[in-house]
Amino acid sequence: MKVKNSLRSLKGRHRANRLVRRKGRVYVINKVNPRFKARQG
Repeated sequence: MKVKNSLRSLKGRHRANRLVRRKGRVYVINKVNPRFKARQG
């Protein structure tokens, strides 16, 4: 999982990416290709 300051660029890397808020953190998750997981921090 990548940790980035801004997730906007990572969201556009794959069409199945979703921005999700969990426990005060922002994540990019992708059920089709889990390689694209990322967390903002």
